[in-house]
Amino acid sequence: MELASIAFVAKKLIGIFLLPPMLPLLVTGTGLVLIMRRRRAGLWLAWGGIVLSLVLCWPASVAWMLRGLEDQPPITSATLKQAQAIVILAGGRRSSAPEYGGETINRITLERVRYGARLARLSGLPVLVTGGAPTKGTSEAELMRRTLKDDFGITARWVEGAALDTRQNAELSARLLRPAGITRIALVTHAAHMPRSVGEFERTGMTVYPAPTAYLSSQGGDAQAMPALPSASSAYAGFYALHEWIGLLAQRLNRLF
Repeated sequence: MELASIAFVAKKLIGIFLLPPMLPLLVTGTGLVLIMRRRRAGLWLAWGGIVLSLVLCWPASVAWMLRGLEDQPPITSATLKQAQAIVILAGGRRSSAPEYGGETINRITLERVRYGARLARLSGLPVLVTGGAPTKGTSEAELMRRTLKDDFGITARWVEGAALDTRQNAELSARLLRPAGITRIALVTHAAHMPRSVGEFERTGMTVYPAPTAYLSSQGGDAQAMPALPSASSAYAGFYALHEWIGLLAQRLNRLF
C-alpha cells in the first residue's frame, strides 16, 4: 500500500475513536473499568459517556452544532454567473453495488453530483469532479463522471482522480483549472462541509462561490428541521457535525505547524 493510502487509512482509524458511536462507548467503557479502583471518577466518566451519546443525537444539540457549519445560503443565479466552472467534491463510494455492475458513488456523493448537474444545466458552466481511490479500484471522480453522464446527461470536462482528502481536492483541482485560465469556481459539497472546503480552495488562490447542498438542518440551524426526539437522522447529523468540527480543528493546526 502506498504511503498516501496508509496515511488515509490511519486518519480513518483515528476518526473511528473520535466520532460516535465509538467515542461515547469508549468514554463509558473507560469509566466502568475505572470504577473498580476509583469509583467516583469512574461513575463520572461512565455517566459522561452516556450524556455525550445523547448530546450527539439529540436534535436540539445537533442543530446547535450545525449552526456554525451550515452558514451559507443556497447559491443564487446572479452569483453562479460569476463563476467560470463548477467543482463537485466526492464524498465516498459503494464498493459493492451489483445492480450497477460492481461499484458506484455512495449517497453522499450522489447528493452532490445531483446538485452539481442541476447547476451545470442552469448555467452551462464546465464541470470538474474530484475524488481519489483510497483503497485502489476505480476513483470516486471516475464514478462521478459516469453518473453525471449516464444519469444526468452532463459531461465532466475535468476528472481529478488522485485526491484523498479535502486539501488534496483543492490543490489538485487548482492545478487542472489554472492552465484553462479558471480562477473562479462554484464549489459543490454538503452545507456542513462547506467551511472546511472553502478554506482549502481559497488557500490555493481560487475565488470560491459556495454552492452548498444537502443541509442537515434548515439554514441557520433551526432545531425544527429535525424530529423533536433522537432518531437515526439526528444521530447521523450529529456524527457529520462532529466530523466537520474535528476537521476544522485539524485544518487550523495543520496551518500552524
